[in-house]
Amino acid sequence: MTRRHSGHIIPTMKAKIILHTKEMKGEETVEMKVWQVPKSSEKPHGVKFSVVYIKSGQRLIGYDNAESQGYHRHSGEEIDPYRFTDIWKLIDDFKKDLKRLRGRDWDED
Repeated sequence: MTRRHSGHIIPTMKAKIILHTKEMKGEETVEMKVWQVPKSSEKPHGVKFSVVYIKSGQRLIGYDNAESQGYHRHSGEEIDPYRFTDIWKLIDDFKKDLKRLRGRDWDED
């Protein structure tokens, strides 16, 4: 859905949540949020996402595409660019990081 204003086409579609999961195990939390948004230079795939692993109140791993930062990955205090291709690859990359950090899959306990 779009709207014209002063000769410009402006997307009017609001963000629509298409995935939201949150699992907690003791002091650990894994949360995944994915929204469908209008495609733009900042969101060329038409998605906004936040995937995070928190332990004892600290973000240890996170992937997101927050405003004006593009696709990126948090590992502790470090922030590195992330090459996003699709949501399934994002979830797979996150699960690999999680396994490496925890020494086991999230489902293993």
